[in-house]
Amino acid sequence: MTANNVSPCSGKETDVIIVGAGPAGLSLARALAPSGLSITVVEKQELATLAQPPFDGREIALTHYSKELMQQLDMWDKVPADEIYPLRDAKVINGYSNYQLHFEQPTMARGKPASSLGFLISNHHIRRAAYEAVQPFNNVCFIAGHSIINVKNEAANRIEATLDNGQILSGKLLIAADSRFSNTRRQLGISAQIHDFGRTVIVFRMRHTLSNQHTALECFHYGRTLALLPLEENLTNCVITINNEHAGTILAMSPAQLAVDITRQLKGKLGEMHLVSTVHHYPLVGVHANAFYAQRSALIGDVAVGMHPVTAHGFNLGLSGVSILAKLINEAVRKGKDIGSQSLLAQYQRQHMPHTRVLYHGTNAMVSLFTNDSPPARLMRSLVLRISNNLPPVKKLISKQLTG
Repeated sequence: MTANNVSPCSGKETDVIIVGAGPAGLSLARALAPSGLSITVVEKQELATLAQPPFDGREIALTHYSKELMQQLDMWDKVPADEIYPLRDAKVINGYSNYQLHFEQPTMARGKPASSLGFLISNHHIRRAAYEAVQPFNNVCFIAGHSIINVKNEAANRIEATLDNGQILSGKLLIAADSRFSNTRRQLGISAQIHDFGRTVIVFRMRHTLSNQHTALECFHYGRTLALLPLEENLTNCVITINNEHAGTILAMSPAQLAVDITRQLKGKLGEMHLVSTVHHYPLVGVHANAFYAQRSALIGDVAVGMHPVTAHGFNLGLSGVSILAKLINEAVRKGKDIGSQSLLAQYQRQHMPHTRVLYHGTNAMVSLFTNDSPPARLMRSLVLRISNNLPPVKKLISKQLTG
């Protein structure tokens, strides 16, 4: 089955309703598809956009564990090999100091020889690979160009979802995978901790004359943060996070002005630079749901936990949650048990939430410190980098998180 010949959905009855055909929702559909469950994916975008997602500026950092999961889901090999970029080293810089917290290229990751901390893949390539991975399965169908506007989970053994065209779907289990601003999560009555950082993320690609050495750089400059994600040796994805009131100044710059601005921020480390992509911007809001399930429903991906991008764990956590939930559901199918039981969904939360809570709150605390420019905070920022660099157990713990 090709991307232009997906299964149409017929009837209102299905086993699993997945709301949202982003990478997390499609990954779950692919993970469940071999079980034989009937799976209906509801997505507000059209099928043509799912089949050929546009470039959106975002580069996704993937751990070695995420690579393994994507391989299991037949997604990894669907990404062009020359669009998978190794992330060999990572460095963190505070303010305008030359001191660096350095995470070197590992020799081992997850018990296997490794030559990189992780990998960088553009978000649109991951989205397309996830969509293509479900195409061979006739039990996965799509309702595209529509949204779910209401959810009813009053029945003991079914959950109902009403679409914006009046169509009603009934399933044994509903999965919310739409976005961190999920309307479905609210419909399910699940509250969430929402942290609006008051900042905007601006992303774009720059070519440059000096090598980036395949090294990521996180520059916590005063007033803004600049992250550099190395793609090709002379091609880097630049990620600016800046207070909302100053974002317009960056967005109004011409390509030449933006290149000059980034070159100045880096003190010429990458040589001459010029813009080679469109510029995209996003509000910086972190989200952590207070529960990962309700009656006959569960949350995955950004609906469950939407991370600040500084630790690059967003999709890695999403894939981890997909893996946990899919294993539980597939096991229930094999044993002839209820795929939407409260005990199954509670087990999913017990396995997934402890890790996400620690990472979410730890990341927010770190960001709060490293974007605070008061004199005491500047001193503390410097101390944290030096302690992390010179205490091997701390550095090893952080490195293990980076590699997965």
